[in-house]
Amino acid sequence: MSSPAPPRLRALRHVALRTTALEESVAFYSGPWGLELVERTPGAAYLRASGPEHHVLELHAAQANALDHVAFALPTPAEVDAAAAWAEAEGAVLLDRPGPLDRPGAGYGFRFLDPENRVLEISALVHAVPERPLDVPVPRKVAHVVLNTTDIDALTAWYTRVLGLRVSDWSEHQMVFLRANADHHVVAFNQAEWAAPNHVAYEVGSLDAWLRSIGRLKVAGHETAWGPGRHGPGDNAFAYYVDPAGLVPEMTAEVLQIDEDTWMPRVWPRIPELSDLFRTAGPPSPDIRRHMGGVPDPGWARPAG
Repeated sequence: MSSPAPPRLRALRHVALRTTALEESVAFYSGPWGLELVERTPGAAYLRASGPEHHVLELHAAQANALDHVAFALPTPAEVDAAAAWAEAEGAVLLDRPGPLDRPGAGYGFRFLDPENRVLEISALVHAVPERPLDVPVPRKVAHVVLNTTDIDALTAWYTRVLGLRVSDWSEHQMVFLRANADHHVVAFNQAEWAAPNHVAYEVGSLDAWLRSIGRLKVAGHETAWGPGRHGPGDNAFAYYVDPAGLVPEMTAEVLQIDEDTWMPRVWPRIPELSDLFRTAGPPSPDIRRHMGGVPDPGWARPAG
């Protein structure tokens, strides 16, 4: 079976991280961060937001912090099959063929590798969960993942060609923002010395919910590592933290919505008045930059034997 075009991904479904502090991180994300533990397996935890996704974050115990995989959504198994055929025709390495997924959330999908050896998943028909009240100031979904790359141009070309993502904006030639739906971005790449996760952003339903989330974290003893502020590209309110393992989560709100028919990408100069429209956050400190830089992530490794 072949596909005449890239997939039309509907959303970022979840992000899976490898963490050196599993239990402490589970307590952080299921406590003051506002997610809910939905399932545990040996060495892993699965946490949901208030929306309908089975989970938006996976945490896997590991010797080093790293990205485990990024999962995207399609509506039907037929579209998943077509996406696999398209990716393989474009030269992507498939780790498995489309089929039933034997892991929390189940569904139908497959996994493959990007050019920097990251594991990507595309799935459909994942198990539903009862939605939580929307007026509670907790994350309703995973908004985006930012990944450090050694070749921003090559990764942008590959993700637009193989995954069908579209460029929304550039931050000079340092960052690029890619969308799958009306949200300004679901993936962004940051030019860096090595590949690694930069941060994962979780969206709450309003600016009021965002401020109340910052307050909840403050009362629990967690101060912002950068923010509060409002980005130029994406127009989203931001507050960055450092989790117990040293990985960076962002609490965000009011992500810019794109009109697909009229939007034109722009290049944003990296100047204070455009990096933070509120002008409240100041520049990111060397410490938060170090955490966002992470450690070199080799990506997928073939299982022994």
